[in-house]
Amino acid sequence: MSAPYSLPDMLERIYENQLALEAAIMELSLWVKDREGLHVDENVRGALHAIGENAGHIKQGLARLKAQEPD
Repeated sequence: MSAPYSLPDMLERIYENQLALEAAIMELSLWVKDREGLHVDENVRGALHAIGENAGHIKQGLARLKAQEPD
């Protein structure tokens, strides 16, 4: 387990924030789409795709940092 305020701990919290923001933005995207804002929805979905792609890299990096931490 990472010590509070360690680099892996802070990065993990940033990652969790990214996932929360992704979910919130998706909800807003669906709301806009329901109101015929199709172009806005498409733009938002493009940004969400980038977030999703980066999430995997972040998670792998966090796993490697945690594996390097001394016990």
